[in-house]
Amino acid sequence: MSRGTAVPYPRRLLNDDEEIVVDIRPHWHYFWRQLLAVALTVAAAVGAFVLELDQLARWGALALLGVALLWAVARWTTWVTTNFVVTTERLIWRTGVFSKSGLEIPLERVNNILFRQSFAERLMRSGDLVIESAGTSGRQEFSDIPNPSRVQNEIYRAADAGEDRDLARIAGAGSRSVADELAKLDELRTRGVLSDEEFSAQKAQLLGEG
Repeated sequence: MSRGTAVPYPRRLLNDDEEIVVDIRPHWHYFWRQLLAVALTVAAAVGAFVLELDQLARWGALALLGVALLWAVARWTTWVTTNFVVTTERLIWRTGVFSKSGLEIPLERVNNILFRQSFAERLMRSGDLVIESAGTSGRQEFSDIPNPSRVQNEIYRAADAGEDRDLARIAGAGSRSVADELAKLDELRTRGVLSDEEFSAQKAQLLGEG
């Protein structure tokens, strides 16, 4: 699930065999105030010239438009460099242009995920995600998340897949340990340290057949 972010999360920061599942920016609702301010000041500037107001009024309208544009650009810069990322191992929030700040939550520590949407946010398909986790992270809230219910499901799926991989690794390690022990027993039998009966008895015990 990707939004084609202009500044995607750097893959060099991923661990070995770690893959990105979700990489999104905040919903465009994130800077609606700035867009509204630009629209209003554009209208004011156009009105000042159309109505042929005095020069002071025209320059004042243009100055307000400039301030609104700077505000919008600053907000957009923050928006485009903010990533909400879900990988196969962790949840990452990262923001900033020159100075970076962020948060990481390992998926195995995620206890619960809630999402909230007002009526307007439901229409715009945005909302807030609340992540409850063990450890120092505790309860974290992320605002202006696009399709929060879908992101919630993606996090749960990634966490479940991680648990399955961990169980498979444990099972594989257990199988290798049994195989190693059987090889050692066979070597002892070959060297005459164990009789065939002793080998069979210890093999059955090792395999849980005794």
